[in-house]
Amino acid sequence: MIQDFLTSHHFNLIQVLIVAIGYLMPLPLAFIAFHLWHHYRQERFIMGIKWVLLEIHVPREVIKTPAAMELIFSNALYHKSMKGFWEEFMIGAPWLWFSLEIVSIDGKVHFFIRTPSRIRDLVETQIYAQYPQAKVVEVEDYVWNVPQYKKDGGWNVWGCEFNKLQDSVRPIKTYRQVEEMKSGTKEEYKVDPITPTIEYLGSLPKGQQVWMQIVVRQSITKYHSHEHGKHVGIEAYGQEAMKEMLKPYTKLGKGGGVGGMDSQEVRAPSFLDPLVKIIVANLQQIHFDCGIRLVTLADKRYCDDDQFNSLRRSSRLLFRQFAQPFSNELNRINATQFDAPWSDPTGLALTKLKKRMLDFYRLRTFFHPPIQYAFKYPAVLNMFFPSGKPDIFVLSNEELASLYHFPGMVSETPSFKRIESKIAKPPSNLPL
Repeated sequence: MIQDFLTSHHFNLIQVLIVAIGYLMPLPLAFIAFHLWHHYRQERFIMGIKWVLLEIHVPREVIKTPAAMELIFSNALYHKSMKGFWEEFMIGAPWLWFSLEIVSIDGKVHFFIRTPSRIRDLVETQIYAQYPQAKVVEVEDYVWNVPQYKKDGGWNVWGCEFNKLQDSVRPIKTYRQVEEMKSGTKEEYKVDPITPTIEYLGSLPKGQQVWMQIVVRQSITKYHSHEHGKHVGIEAYGQEAMKEMLKPYTKLGKGGGVGGMDSQEVRAPSFLDPLVKIIVANLQQIHFDCGIRLVTLADKRYCDDDQFNSLRRSSRLLFRQFAQPFSNELNRINATQFDAPWSDPTGLALTKLKKRMLDFYRLRTFFHPPIQYAFKYPAVLNMFFPSGKPDIFVLSNEELASLYHFPGMVSETPSFKRIESKIAKPPSNLPL
């Protein structure tokens, strides 16, 4: 019938396709225009946010576990909220994010938190609530003390980002697992997983710097659920992933349950018990969307190329102690390097990568990158011109506190500045 219609009206298939495309084209164009508008409104809103950089001077005796940092994160950084269509797409208001930073400048180790100015009082209050002897001060942003990278400039720069090697529901090694191995041990003999990082950062000579940032916000990441047929949060997705993992060891009983319902009997092998235990514990916590970025810098006046190469090779292993082979570990991605010489024969692409890495660190860019870096390029093009799209993953409160907390008495790094006084009190002008 269709063939007769086309023949009688002197239409061919190509003409029909052209007409159909012409009628349907407004739909994808409208979709693209809407997202470009959303991105524009978000950029405008973000440009109006005022930021402050807070440095935390850690007290001499920190006897609290990283659980204290968990409370700071949950009370100050976890802003669970829902945004309506008008607020999110018309006004462009994003979910607020923060940057947790550990920095070594010439071997002096610093702890920073970058926060929107409107949240500053809350962040300070929560830090003093857990660490009354600490000192929180607003400082100038250290990232602008280093000039922009130039191929023949006075600084060497290398950077990378990290994500989880496996699915986000699988946790990395946390401080609680280390504490369980050393339960009952005196404070001075405990093993703190952040100590190797602090000791290394404190050993850097003059002219070398290592910047590490963990950019966080409340988790809004959604996963496709085959069980529910929709997008769900990490809690529901994690339960579904657990069922899929245990499916080979699950026996279904037809009508064998209470009230004649079907029953399930799970007999997982013993080697899966530790993994199941830590996944269940991980899913019971609050979660943050995270991005981790590491930048190493060396002043050419003090460090030659060999010293810089040693610095970057050592720095990329700073998270190795959090690896848990049967569960998960942090994986290095988006490094400012090319593995093959033919990938960048002129060196122009590498220069662009290093400039972008430094700019992204300075602006703490992860959740809202510029539009040209908001998606991944095709694999063939990405091989020669990496898009550098920031990779977002999910960490639980416990995982985040393991990566960023104040070291206890077990860390005695000479260059790590601590507050000597044990009787210091929080400022009296903090908001109630």
